[in-house]
This record gives sequence, structure tokens and C-alpha cells, in this order.
Amino acid sequence: MGSPKHTEVSVARQSSQRPDADEPRLDEPTTPPEADEVADTTAQSADRSLWEKLRIDPVEIALPSGTGYTLRAYRPARELTPTDVTERDADDPFLARGREVPDEEDDDETVVILDEELAEEFAEADKDEKADGKAASDADSADEGAEEDEEDEDNEEVPAFLTHKGRLLLFRTPEALVSFVRSGAPHDLSQLDGWNELSERVEPADIAPLDEDTYELDLVVENLRGGHDTWDPTLLIEAGEVARDLAYALRLPSVLDMLSAGSSLDDLDEALRASVGGGVGGFMGRRRLKKIGAQTASLGWRTIVGKISAAVDWRD
Repeated sequence: MGSPKHTEVSVARQSSQRPDADEPRLDEPTTPPEADEVADTTAQSADRSLWEKLRIDPVEIALPSGTGYTLRAYRPARELTPTDVTERDADDPFLARGREVPDEEDDDETVVILDEELAEEFAEADKDEKADGKAASDADSADEGAEEDEEDEDNEEVPAFLTHKGRLLLFRTPEALVSFVRSGAPHDLSQLDGWNELSERVEPADIAPLDEDTYELDLVVENLRGGHDTWDPTLLIEAGEVARDLAYALRLPSVLDMLSAGSSLDDLDEALRASVGGGVGGFMGRRRLKKIGAQTASLGWRTIVGKISAAVDWRD
């Protein structure tokens, strides 16, 4: 089944092969290539060797305020220092936290035992403390498995973007992004191995994101508002993937919660993934989608896009 775009191309090719047309007519208008076809060709023809070597990728993100380019990498959590959100949260009156009042240090007290009855009470208390200590030791042994799980989490690869002080740096042109990378200005990706090599070698022509690294968050809410029959699974699934990545990298816990396992938007994501499959699984996925409220989904995603947009620093 072909899309309207493919039909157009097919018709144009057929018309150019008329039996009586040995040579192309100069007065015939030529159909310019579609913009997305040009973009695909550019991305495929760009030299990917630098990105593959350094394990960093250019990313294109469309938001209601515009479309911009940035960079993303995946690294083990233990190798990354999270972005500092202190300044960002201080600027947000809803996130500002009150200063914690330090607890006053307890003065050392000397215990004076007045008689034998008090001495016995203190002895019993010591026994209880020893029993509690043994229980704590047993608990520590039981927690060894949990510590191993934490080590696994440290080894898990997590996303990192071109961020600074809790904000995502977005650039409207490849030239602006490359200029920033070469400038030596502070940002969170400078901690990556190979960053110096990237800053020396990258060119504007290299900023050609692949299809899987291009996201249209600006279309999500409108698509959901259109109702179940108009939902675009690819658009919504990819939006969920980049929103999770951004929420982690930008330290947006509220967005992570909204997309966490068991949430309504996570149910939407799972149903969409199932719906694109064939057979019984695809049928059941489409049935699940019918039960998800379009208004609830669109409101939830409007909140997510708004929170991500608020954490963007446009660099032109």
C-alpha cells in the first residue's frame, strides 16, 4: 500500500517514459523533490564515521517554539555526572525549596548511675542494643543483593544530552551548533571521552540526524486530540522515547513519573506498540487503544511537552 507521496512519484516517472518522448522537453516543468526525501538523502550521504567512533549522535527535536539541533550520547551511569539543576530550580517558584534548618548537635552527656536498680536497667538496655545490632547485621547481609542491583544500575547505559545547568541547549541551524561545540563554552557533554576530538573535527555538514534521531514533539498533542482513528503510532512511540531520555538527562522527575511503568501514558505506549504488530497481538493492541481517553492522553502530553520546553535554552 503506497502513500500519496509515493503515488505522485510513481505517476511522474510513468509520464517521463512516453513512447513518443525520445528526449525530455525543455518546456516541461520538473517536479522538485520532496523536502523529506532531500533530508533522508542528506542524512544517508553524510559521513557517519565520526559519530560511530565517538558514540555521539546529532538529534533534531521539534517543539512548539521551533525546531532545533542538539547532541545525545549513551554512557554507563557511573561515568556521568548529572546536570546541575540548582540554578534552574531556583528560578522556578514552584520548585524552590526552603532552606533546611540544621539540627542542633546534641551535647555530650555524662551518665551517672545512682543506685543498683538503675544499673540493672542500663544493663538490660545494653542487651537490647546488642540484639538490635545483630538484627541490623542480618539485615545488612540481606541487603547485599540490593547492592548488586545498584551496581547493575551503575553499569546501565543512560542518556546524556548537550545540556548546561539543567537546560537543554538547542540550536536552530547546524552552523550554530558547530560554532558552539568549537567555542569551548561549558556544557555537560564535555565530560565524555573523545569530546575534544569531536570539537576539532565536526563540520556543519555532519549535523544530519538519522530518521530515528528526529522527533516531532510539536505534533503529539494535536495528533492525540484528533481521536483514536487518527493517532500516529510511530510519532507517539518515538515521542515517548525521547521524552523519557530528556526527562532523565534534564532531571525532570515529574515527567519520568508520568511516563513510568503502570501510568496511563505508559499504557498508551504499550498499546501503540502492540497495535502496529500483526495477528492477535495487533488486534488486542487496537482494542486497548479504544479504551484510552483521548482527552486524558492529550492533556498529559501537553504537560510533558510544556515541562520539556520550559527546560530548553535556545542558542541562535
